[in-house]
Amino acid sequence: MSNSLHNKTAVVTGSSSGIGRAIAVALAKQGANVALHGRAPSDRIASVAAEVAATGVKTTNLFADFATIESWEGFVSEAWDWNDGVDIWINNAGGDVLTGQWKDQGLEQKLDYLFEVDVKATLMLSRAIGSKMAERESSGNGGSSIINIGWDQAAQGMAGESGELFATTKGAIMAMTKSLAQSLAPEVRVNCIAPGWIQTQWGETASDAWQARATGDALMGRWGQPEDIAAAAVFLASDSASFVSGQVLPVNGGFRFNKED
Repeated sequence: MSNSLHNKTAVVTGSSSGIGRAIAVALAKQGANVALHGRAPSDRIASVAAEVAATGVKTTNLFADFATIESWEGFVSEAWDWNDGVDIWINNAGGDVLTGQWKDQGLEQKLDYLFEVDVKATLMLSRAIGSKMAERESSGNGGSSIINIGWDQAAQGMAGESGELFATTKGAIMAMTKSLAQSLAPEVRVNCIAPGWIQTQWGETASDAWQARATGDALMGRWGQPEDIAAAAVFLASDSASFVSGQVLPVNGGFRFNKED
């Protein structure tokens, strides 16, 4: 799939680290011009921008805090105007309630935050950018794609507070993907990637018990890497997936349902 996204314009929300960073770099390596997103300027997003620019494509940094409703509409307009339209939109930004300031908050506070940043922002951003894409596609451009990020265990559930929170919010994103795909068809394809245990910042410092859980849940017997999700995003964004829409693609190394085998 070398250079499969040449001259496409992509926006990757939450692209200053982890999965978002890997997706942005992977899209750029396939020839896409990439708009990066973070809540505010930082050394991390500047580092991603340098990595993307080194591939020879155009890039820019856009900033918005999706915890505030007022940021959504302006962000879409700014992203659309940057390079005369958007072909690929990746809704990767999500609230982190496992580390940082939110990890010690109560369940209700965490849920409110995740609904705002994950669920509401994903839906409203998708509707706003999707309508622009669909209007342009009716003029014959072709090939627009929205990709959301869910969670593989939302379908069967996981015990504990984190499982309840992410099953509720990521499950909503997986469900909305199917409705958005119907609303925007046939001009825009909408799909969702459902990652399994991916070794981002939290995974790198997880306890031995969680390390064993992550590797034991996967038939491949290892943590997933952000680059595994990025590879799926490149495929779904490309013309190779032109007949794929309304799908939730688990990228989890094969979930091991029977742990005794």
